[in-house]
Amino acid sequence: MPPMEATQRIEYDLLYKVNSPADLKRLSVDELPRYCQELRQYIIEECSRNPGHLASSLGTVELTVAIHYVYNTPEDKLIWDVGHQAYAHKIITGRRDEFPTNRKLGGISGFPRMAESEYDAFGAGHASTSISAAYGMVKAAELRGEKCNVVAVIGDGAMTGGLAFEGLNNAGGKHNGNILVILNDNEMSIDEGTGALKSYLAKVSTSKHYNRIKQRVWSALTHVPPLLRLCQKASNAIKQGLLQNSNLFESLNFRYFGQINGHKVKELVNILSSLKDIDRPKLLHVITTKGKGYTPAEDNQPVWHAPGCFNPDTGERLKSKQKAARYQDVFGETIVEIAEQDKRVVGITPAMPSGCSLSRMMQQMPERCFDVGIAEGHAVTFSAGLAAGGMHPVCNIYSSFMQRAYDNVIHDVALQQLPVTFCLDRGGLVGEDGATHHGAFDMAYFACVPNITMAAPMDERELRNMLYTAINTPSPYVLRYPRGCGEGVEWQGKPFEMVPAGRGRKLKDGEQLAILTIGTVGNMAQRAIAAVERECGVSIAHYDLRFVKPLDEELLHEVGKRYKRVLTVEDGILRGGVGEAVVKFFNDNDYAVKVRSLGIDDCFVEHGTPAELYALCGYDEQGIAEAAKNLL
Repeated sequence: MPPMEATQRIEYDLLYKVNSPADLKRLSVDELPRYCQELRQYIIEECSRNPGHLASSLGTVELTVAIHYVYNTPEDKLIWDVGHQAYAHKIITGRRDEFPTNRKLGGISGFPRMAESEYDAFGAGHASTSISAAYGMVKAAELRGEKCNVVAVIGDGAMTGGLAFEGLNNAGGKHNGNILVILNDNEMSIDEGTGALKSYLAKVSTSKHYNRIKQRVWSALTHVPPLLRLCQKASNAIKQGLLQNSNLFESLNFRYFGQINGHKVKELVNILSSLKDIDRPKLLHVITTKGKGYTPAEDNQPVWHAPGCFNPDTGERLKSKQKAARYQDVFGETIVEIAEQDKRVVGITPAMPSGCSLSRMMQQMPERCFDVGIAEGHAVTFSAGLAAGGMHPVCNIYSSFMQRAYDNVIHDVALQQLPVTFCLDRGGLVGEDGATHHGAFDMAYFACVPNITMAAPMDERELRNMLYTAINTPSPYVLRYPRGCGEGVEWQGKPFEMVPAGRGRKLKDGEQLAILTIGTVGNMAQRAIAAVERECGVSIAHYDLRFVKPLDEELLHEVGKRYKRVLTVEDGILRGGVGEAVVKFFNDNDYAVKVRSLGIDDCFVEHGTPAELYALCGYDEQGIAEAAKNLL
């Protein structure tokens, strides 16, 4: 199907007839291309006014339709990896009318979620999990004496993660279990794919002899089932001769089939029908185009991964006016400036160069920047190796993704006291991506690790100076900052200043109450303090701790001696967080202080706008003000 031009619209003849996979099966095979076209248009129209992950889902429309047409979901299990691809899946499985609530507070999640639908066989907010989960489901059915088909759709970007290969290795160990891995190969994650796997898949894709024979075999398979058995017996020898080496997936005992055009829905139906009853591990290699069917998304796939609001008729993105620089751009510009002065500095990211703005350094210093693919553990240990070799690596990972590399930080960096700077973008509540993406736990899980310094800036200039300080610190340093825009503080071109480790600052003196904050929530606290003082005629002190670890003990002694009431505020989990550390300090030093802590309770926070979620968790400006008045 040619890309949908911005002005091209069609009437919905089939879209509203399909409310479940059972309804989908009532369509004829010849009607499926039309249904795919309508489904794609619906996704574009809804995402134009309610932003989400657009391009990934456009690329899997035909594949999703074919899977639900052939397999009997939810009895047969379908797992997505990553869930960015699953909008068509949600619409087909009874959530079409709820789709306008996608990623909104109280609405459906932007990712597959087991609690949301029986068709969501496994949650998928992080990458590379599908094969391991699918194999677990196959073995669970076997142990119950049942049989079911399990399909794992994994992107080529997610396939770069080590967990994916662990799953392949284990699932291929024995030739049992009806597991189908569909490799959705579009040469992209969020940005363009990197690494040896990309080169290998391209080599397979461009083997003319291989593809010619495979196309003939597939054509025959759909009409003559005995040829399928012949292909099963001879495939290894054929592939080894044509590719001059063993097929990677065949060597792991997965029967390999591919490559297949992932946008020909009728061909996909035929192929999946042939594969369905092969009772052994198998992998289908599908070639798709991210953003398929919408010209603007095809032409600029990284931007249209999550483009925000846009005009579906013209493709014009409707950008909101930024009052200040984004924190990620402060990082991106500052790291380039520092790297120009310090030749030891190198940048590392696990497949998020544009998301964290390390792309700026990649453009100007490509030899000193490394996109290692969706492999957070490798990113950390690779950074450790660079540090052991005399460089100073700056490893930028989203806070929630750093959870996947926790052991690597402890064992490979902290234990050896290597000078690696970790920049945790998206610290705290991130908004519409929800529970899988909130950076809620980083302050709690790093505060207990020896040899680590952890800082959280309150504004853009603090981020700039803390990054400079981290790179000039000969030990592990963690810097966490939120998604979104800063406060409008001047930072560009300002002289760098070292920030002494473990030194907070008193922003405002006061008499009746002290508020202690960490990170950018301090800005909300400032506004709340001003409002309470105006309303109640009181005097409130404000301290910016700056450091999660080490805490400023001199500052805390001052607070403990002067105040009987203290309010702590943090954009993170309370259990094990900064507030608990402050309470422990006061108790250890016999200060009789009543402390109230605001932050994230012992729960997973769902999706919504950041403002809605701050209010829900009780530490927006109003929540801080109410807590202060209650303490007073």
